[in-house]
Amino acid sequence: MATELPYSISIEPKIPNLISKIKERGRSEEFIIIPHAMDRKKEWNISIIDIVHVLINGEHEESKDQYKPEYRAWNYAVRGKTVDNRDLRIAVSFDEKHMLIITVIRLGRKR
Repeated sequence: MATELPYSISIEPKIPNLISKIKERGRSEEFIIIPHAMDRKKEWNISIIDIVHVLINGEHEESKDQYKPEYRAWNYAVRGKTVDNRDLRIAVSFDEKHMLIITVIRLGRKR
């Protein structure tokens, strides 16, 4: 039996021209790395150069995008290779002014 929620969740539309916006912010290094992403960056031995390289050269991995209703925002996934050819996924989000690096995940290798 389905239960109705006492409220409706409205999902914000996705950003048009997303990958262009991500590449632009990557090139200009106009982004903020939140503490969780900073922890993962250290854990996976990922440099700022690696992050910028993936943001500029990576591809939108739309199937990994997630809507976060508590923030009324999308987390977008970008996947690419680091400068030393490691496979990396970066989750980014946007607030009113900034691109936020939510997390970085090194793929294909266990912690």
